[in-house]
Amino acid sequence: MQELWSPICDQLGIQYPIFGFAHDVSTVAAITNAGGYGVYGATRRFPQEIKEELATIRKLVGDKPFGVDLVLPPGMPEHNSRAAIEAEIPQGHKDFVNHLIEKYRVPEATVPGMRTRFIRSAEIEREQIQAVLESSVDMFACGIGAPADVMRQAKEQGKTTLALIGSPHHVPRAVAAGVEMLVAQGYDAGAHTGPIGTYSLVPQIVDAAGDIPVLVAGGVATGRHIAAALAMGAVGVWMGTAWLLSEEHQGHMHPVNTAKLKAAGSADTVITRSESGKTFRQIRSGWSQEWEADGAPSPLKMPYQDVLVGDLLGAIEEHDIEPLIHSGAGQSIGYFNEVKPVHEIMERLVAEATDVLRRQPSYLR
Repeated sequence: MQELWSPICDQLGIQYPIFGFAHDVSTVAAITNAGGYGVYGATRRFPQEIKEELATIRKLVGDKPFGVDLVLPPGMPEHNSRAAIEAEIPQGHKDFVNHLIEKYRVPEATVPGMRTRFIRSAEIEREQIQAVLESSVDMFACGIGAPADVMRQAKEQGKTTLALIGSPHHVPRAVAAGVEMLVAQGYDAGAHTGPIGTYSLVPQIVDAAGDIPVLVAGGVATGRHIAAALAMGAVGVWMGTAWLLSEEHQGHMHPVNTAKLKAAGSADTVITRSESGKTFRQIRSGWSQEWEADGAPSPLKMPYQDVLVGDLLGAIEEHDIEPLIHSGAGQSIGYFNEVKPVHEIMERLVAEATDVLRRQPSYLR
């Protein structure tokens, strides 16, 4: 019986060419165990947490492959010093955040926010990288940046190296860094995304990449999208939004976010820099609208925006401030409106893609 396959399946030892990104340990393990390739987003985790969480995933998946993703942007401060960053934040930005706190009556957070647990810095990055290199993880993926020395060390330990890119101009730099796989991430994608639409982007990156395998991200939600990705010359797909409404991910999700994701259509997402200082696609909410309003300051660069809003973002979810609660999500969220286990989501994707590829008529005569 025919089933969905591409050469990357044999190369990496997976059943389906579907790579699933999530910030939740259980979800990542479920993606791998369902035949895909789970990738854990560990950028906001302390090095010791990365070590422990990767070990937990390994126990859950046995010898099946899985990966980890870090964001390693250039130009970050050297030290993990919150005080040094706060000293450089303009008072007008602090006043705006205080205005939001007062307007929405947000109580103070009891713990630092996800973005202020530590400062995005070279110091922390080195420790995170070391935790990954010392783990048994099979893939080292870079959501932003791909330092050549890190890619070299990962390959020396037998780990596949991968980078997400949003422009054909990024291909030579990634290739020079020694990256072995590329993710062409289109404008449709959730979280950190670029300005070029997926259909325009993918063929250009496939052509520029040569023999380097390319995955497609951004707007991938159905088997038809997977078939289209393969038709454009990619070897598989990279999906994140698809798993947000999985049963496994609900332990990581605020109930208000679950409700907003169920109700959202593709037009209900916006790109904002108010989350981290980098472009970030998320569900439209009071948060994004406040930062788009007349008189709102322009978001700061990373990590200054992280420090400016990090504790407030944590307090918003901790104290259930419904209008401001939001989640990163791609435009593909319009295809997902109910909670299902990962294996059912995977089975539907595979069945749809297999059916499309089997039934595809010829348009040649």
